[in-house]
Amino acid sequence: MTSKGAGAPTAAPVTGSELRLRETWLLAATFLVAVAGLIYELIAATLSSYLLGDSIRQFSYVIGIFLSSMGLGAWLSRFVGRAMSGFVWAQILLGIAGGFMAPAVFLSFAWMESVTLPLYGLLITVGLLSGMEIPLIARVLKEIGAPEFRFENVLSVDYIGALVASLAFPLLIIPHLGLMSGSLAFGALNLVVAGLSLWIFRRETSRQQVAVWAIAFGLTLVGLVQSERLVSVTEANLFEDDIILSEATPYQQITVTRYRDRIRLFLDYSIQFDSLDEYRYHESLVHPAMAHAARRKSVLILGGGDGMAVREVLRWGEVEQVTLVDLDPRVTALFRDHKELAQLNGGSLSDPHVEIHNADAWRFIEGSSGVFDVIIIDLPDPKNLALSKLYSRQFYGALVERLSAHGVMVTQAGSPLFAREAFWSISATLEASRNPQSPGEGLITRPYHAYLPSFGDWGFVLASPRKLSSGPLILPEALAAELRYLSPDVWQAAQVFDRQSGPIPVEVNSLQSHALVGYYLDGWAQWFE
Repeated sequence: MTSKGAGAPTAAPVTGSELRLRETWLLAATFLVAVAGLIYELIAATLSSYLLGDSIRQFSYVIGIFLSSMGLGAWLSRFVGRAMSGFVWAQILLGIAGGFMAPAVFLSFAWMESVTLPLYGLLITVGLLSGMEIPLIARVLKEIGAPEFRFENVLSVDYIGALVASLAFPLLIIPHLGLMSGSLAFGALNLVVAGLSLWIFRRETSRQQVAVWAIAFGLTLVGLVQSERLVSVTEANLFEDDIILSEATPYQQITVTRYRDRIRLFLDYSIQFDSLDEYRYHESLVHPAMAHAARRKSVLILGGGDGMAVREVLRWGEVEQVTLVDLDPRVTALFRDHKELAQLNGGSLSDPHVEIHNADAWRFIEGSSGVFDVIIIDLPDPKNLALSKLYSRQFYGALVERLSAHGVMVTQAGSPLFAREAFWSISATLEASRNPQSPGEGLITRPYHAYLPSFGDWGFVLASPRKLSSGPLILPEALAAELRYLSPDVWQAAQVFDRQSGPIPVEVNSLQSHALVGYYLDGWAQWFE
């Protein structure tokens, strides 16, 4: 871009059809750059939540920094002497910075485990350039003498573009392009805007711009063609094992890896299970609750779309119906229909006793009138507010309404060692939840834990409106012989906590406080940051 004294301050005068073409193109360009700008913002927010965690905090940071950068960019646009030339340079630079944002961040994370500097550096750059666009377009419209020019028309087109981007991102871009190809595709869009602007306003632009544009456009097209290879290279560095499936859904990034006979599932790059030891987790999650329930005809499982918990539930012969509620339909489809993945859960998701609902857990509970003998909560860790609400006193209060009079529910509760306060907050929250059978009192709880080589010390909490047996764990003889980890002796030991993981004073988690998120993030940060 040039300063005010570096060139002619106005565009060459035009009339007639050329003027109409220029005016129409500038309004169309406003729409296109608005779409691209918001897509870059959403890509940055998604990248930060995938790689840095705590999506609520990261989205907030990204939005605030991006909008502030846009404001600074709008102010800096006054120092651009030639508005059309400045707009073209902004589009070329946006095509580079925005287009290569996802590849640069992923490669930086894979090779150097660094995310913050490249992510926020590129975000600020994109924000500055995006902030210049509308002021520069408005100046060009005035300079070419656009009849009845009104600045609010430009803003209206800009806002419509933002709406289109916000709808397209979760419904089209992430499912069909993914972050890597999506970033490069919208970089190409900015460069298309630059190229058409160079042609339509060829009297106001330079050969230097054409040359730089051509190089940038060529590199972006190469990046798009090689995007799958870029994804493979990045994931090969992110994961230790061979990747057998990698797919982005509107809800999350699904990655499945394999090393020999060992299969791992990652959601948003966080491990969910390792086939080498998942049985220790799922036996510990399911069988204590089933054993303590007075009956087991109807079972509800929230989360657990991989079908492993369903597999364990179906080992109890008296089970008549299992209702599985998991948000992402792609996860349940993969673990039902993919031959290799379905083998891990013994084909449980195709069992006629199993009914699958792809829905938000809270909405399902609100809309359900069913009563269940056992409720198993196998949800992701409470690392953000959206997940924390599913560990709140209010949610547990709604959940217990769906529990039979002698029913039992259990939740995975994270690590009592790595996130000690979070674990005991979940236990305290269940204790503080309303007991419909004893008004004024809370639920009866039984915290316990198990060692998982893939995760370390991992905790669970049983809860019931009635008193839980303190005796030995009673399992059907045939089932007890089949289990690979859980036994009466293991169960007794599981209820003992050492001095580093035992009970401590904590705050109950509610929709007002969301104390659990802070406990969880602080606990893991203390050990691993």
